[in-house]
Formats: sequence, C-alpha cells, structure tokens
Amino acid sequence: MYETEANRKRESPDQIPQDVVARFRELKVTVLERTVLPWSEHCTECVWPTCYTTCDLYSPREDGRCRRFSDGMVRIDCPEAMNSYLLKIRFKQWGKLWTPGNIRLRSVKDALRLERRDHWIGSALFQLPAPVSLKRFTTQKRYSFKKKVGYRTSTGECLPTAFVLECYNPSSKLVRLSLTLRSTDDRVKIPFQQLLEFRPGFHRLRVGYEEITRFLDLGFPFNVEVVPNEEQTETVLFFGVMDFVREVSSIEKPAPDEGTPKEVKKIKCVVWDLDNTIWDGILVEDGPSKLRLKPEIAKILKTLDERGILHSIVSKNNRDEAIGALRNFGIDEYFLCPQISWQPKSEGVEAITRQLNIGVDTLLFVDDSEFELQQVKAVNPELRTLNADRYLQIPDMETLRVPVSAESRERRKMYQVESRRQNIAGGFGNDYIAFLRHCDIRLNVSPMTEENLTRVHELTQRTNQMNFSGNRYEKSVLERILGTSHLDTYVLDVEDRFGNYGVVGFCIIDNRLPLMTDLMFSCRVQSKRVEHAFLAYIIRKYIGISGKDFYANYRKSPRNAPSGQVFTDLFLQEVGEESGVSRLMFPKDREVPDDAIIDVVVHDSIEATRS
Repeated sequence: MYETEANRKRESPDQIPQDVVARFRELKVTVLERTVLPWSEHCTECVWPTCYTTCDLYSPREDGRCRRFSDGMVRIDCPEAMNSYLLKIRFKQWGKLWTPGNIRLRSVKDALRLERRDHWIGSALFQLPAPVSLKRFTTQKRYSFKKKVGYRTSTGECLPTAFVLECYNPSSKLVRLSLTLRSTDDRVKIPFQQLLEFRPGFHRLRVGYEEITRFLDLGFPFNVEVVPNEEQTETVLFFGVMDFVREVSSIEKPAPDEGTPKEVKKIKCVVWDLDNTIWDGILVEDGPSKLRLKPEIAKILKTLDERGILHSIVSKNNRDEAIGALRNFGIDEYFLCPQISWQPKSEGVEAITRQLNIGVDTLLFVDDSEFELQQVKAVNPELRTLNADRYLQIPDMETLRVPVSAESRERRKMYQVESRRQNIAGGFGNDYIAFLRHCDIRLNVSPMTEENLTRVHELTQRTNQMNFSGNRYEKSVLERILGTSHLDTYVLDVEDRFGNYGVVGFCIIDNRLPLMTDLMFSCRVQSKRVEHAFLAYIIRKYIGISGKDFYANYRKSPRNAPSGQVFTDLFLQEVGEESGVSRLMFPKDREVPDDAIIDVVVHDSIEATRS
C-alpha cells in the first residue's frame, strides 16, 4: 500500500517486459498471507515541518508535504502481481522509501481488498469538490491515520516466514540500495541492515523472519526504509511486493490427486564426501601433498554454483586439515556449513538441513562408500544419494538442471552473508560498539572543491538534527569561503558494509585560533559515532599544528541537543556564551579520546589514521 492520497499518476504496463511480469506472478502460488505496509516517500534528512521553510530544496506535493521522488509514486497496473500493481519510482537526491513496520498478517484476498479500498479512497479525495486547504487537511489526516495503524502490533497467532521485496531494474547498470529495519525505541541501537545489489532485470529479496529477529524484536514498533546509495540518484526502479509474508510450507501444500505423477523436487544442495570423492586419496593416510582433485570437480562445483545450487560437505576427517586442503585447491569458498568430524554422517546431513533451512528431500548426498550412503539413507529416507563413481553425471541430472540467472549466481553469497550475520548477531548481545566495529565504517575526509560544492550546499540546506551551528549557506557564500585562506573546509562521506552514504558532513575551521565555526552531519549516520571520529581527528590535527587549545562553536537547539552529546563525550568544556552560541574548548595538554571504531581516511592531506 502506498500514499494514494498524494499520488495519482498512472502509466502503461507496456513498459514491463512479459518475462518480468511472469516473475512478479510467482508469489501468487507461494504466499498465504501478507502484511499491507503503508509505504511513502520520505527524505533522509526530514525534520518535518521545520525543513519545509528552512530548506530551499523543498518541493511541495498537492498535500503540502515534500516531493522526494521525481514523479511521485507512479502506479503501474499489473493484475499478474500479487498486489495487482507495481510502483515506478525515480529517486531524487535524499529520497527514500519508508514505512512504519508491523507483522499483522492478512489473507492474500483480504490484503488485496484493503489495497483496492485504499486506492479508491485516495482517488476520491483527489476529486473531492472542496477548497484546496480542506483537501490538504483531509489527505494529511488520512495518511497520519494510516501511519498510526501501521505501527499496531500483531494480535494473531501466525508469524510471517520472511520479509520479501520485489524489484525490477530496467537500466543497464547495477543499482545499490540499503535496507534497514530499526526500532522506534532510541534505546535499541542495533538495527537489521542489508546491502541490496540489483543488477539489470528482476530481483526478489527474501529475508527470513528469524534472521531479522536475531537483531530486532518485531513485536514492538519499528521502521523500515529502503535508501539508494549516494551515487544512485535519478534511478528508475519498479517495486512489487514489499511486505512480510507467510509462505506455503511443505505441510500446507495440497496432496496430488491419485493417478497424478508425483512431482520430483529439484535439488537445492549437493552434499559431498571428501576422500575419494572430491579428491583422489585419503587425507589422514596420504597427507595433503599427495591428494589430487578428481577430474572436472572444480568445473562441476562452479557450474552448479552458477545455477544457484548450494554445496556442502559431510566427511569423517580432521576439520582443520580438511578445510586447509580445500583451501589449497582453491575451492573452499563453495561449501556452506561443512560438517567435518568423526560423528555419523547422518548427523552431519541433519545439521546441514537445519542451518540452511531446507528440506532433506532437496539434498543429494555423494559418497564413495556404499555403507555410508545406506547409513544416511536409513536415517533420512527422503534423501537422494549417488555413488561418487558417477559424479561426472551430476551436471546433466534432470533434478539439477535449472536456468542460470543473476539471482542464482548470488545465492551462495547470500547464504554466506547470512551465516556471518548469525554468528555476529550471537556475539553482539547488547554490545553496540561491537556492532559498529562489525560495520567496517570508513570516513573519507576531503576539502570542499568546485566539484563537490553543490552536494555540500544541499547538505547545509537540509540537515537539522545534527547541525551544531544552525547555519545554512547559499552557493555564493560557499564559493566565497573557498577563496578565504584562513577558513579550512572539510567534506565528509561515509561507507560501510551496508552501503555508501555519500556526502554526510561538512565542517569549517578558522585556522587562526583554531576555531570550529560549523559542523553538520546527515542523520543517516546518526548514532554511528562518525561525529566522534571526525571531531577527535580534527582536534588532534589542529592542536598538533598550532600548539594551542582547540575551540568550537555550538548553538544548542531542541533538534541537535541529543547529537550534541558528542561534545560531552570528547570532554569539551564550555568557556563562554554569546548570542545563544556556546564557546567550547579542548585544552591542548589533554589526551584526545580514541575509541578505535572508525577508519578516518584523509584525502589531499595527511596520511590515513584510525580514530
């Protein structure tokens, strides 16, 4: 569901290729229930309603709110899709998709009825024969109501199995976005985040419900946002379902009629033995130097991997030695959840099904020992087995013949990312600093130039929550600053494992004192301690150059007060106030705090440091 109250543009479905339409149709047979999240267009720097008057980038919609997508949320009727339409979105700078989150499931039929009713009401509001002010008031109230309903927690017994996001990228380039689910409780610091990489064509992202709940309690209100990486502006994407869903399980699937041939399931994972299966020789007897890969094994692993078929291992061996041998052959990256021990191989197979969350009837177990094949089969009758002397036939087996797609090529990597996420989530607990270190945050520091001046101008116009001076600069003023020798400028951009956030900060230093007159950051990096890392770097730099105390101006406001904690954290002392601006000071003989979380990389200046 989207903002029908403020978006009435529709376009022809002819712009969607038929093979892509067919992909949007697939969820109709796999989803039983779904949520109806109220998606809307938002700004990464939104401080409503202040920014409507302070930001010269404000572009009003018919309801008075800010237009952050070039054409709004354009509806493409697509009866084949599960929600009967697609959304065409052309992201502008700072634009993002946002929704209040909930896991309240509805049947597919009820969800569709709700979507259609919402569309009818939104269309009726547009046609309402009433003054513009009344229509604006009505549409704003309606969306506020939808937002309030969107935060309501689930009262049902059924939980979703996954969050699903469908997207068609019609361009010829890779598009990167960041998906974030974050609690509305500011005390809950650790969000669920994932970098989305959409190559040309259709994509369906599926994130398991349990994967998210390792980071976030979805029983309490939360937000969901999809944000393009910095370089992905004015990019067109078509979105289908963006909801939590409950999918059909093997238990819920209807049994075939008598006389109907039973469908043979495709293999999702090939489980390999090692000795005399992957390689010729026995590791514990011959040693790694005498082992030789079986002919064509590397090619078979790669071929199946590109089809999206996973690989794992169940082998009786010493784990470290076996992993070392696989690494020496250059094939260790292919194997997920390897079970290498001296326990019964049936236990290893069961562990793989649990960790990969797939049925044992979608596994193929390959071993050179008939005894081991029968032992595993006895415990798991639905498991399919193959003697290793027939391994060359594997790529041509009907149950392993599936088309190669961009999605299939990435399947193993998706499992590997999730495996790392699970391991990391288990180690975080409530340790937010450990989570930040896991994010691999890199802060790039550069001077302002003619090339990045426009981006700096946009930032100064939009940022409110982390603007410590309250100043906003016109381009002409920024150009004058460029030519002022005693003013040093710093432009900050940030990247981490979840995306590239682009230009997120700007600072001006009067190098004569030294005095920081301006410091502002995008709220996209709020609570990531980016401001701590930069401020620590800048204090060290200027005390080292001048040998003097470092000063900073801070105009405290209700908006920036929470972020202003950074000055207290770094022990800056208030030494005076004039016209509502506090003068802070860091003494030259005091050691600058260093939490060693963020890499600070300085361009066109001194060499990189860690702060």
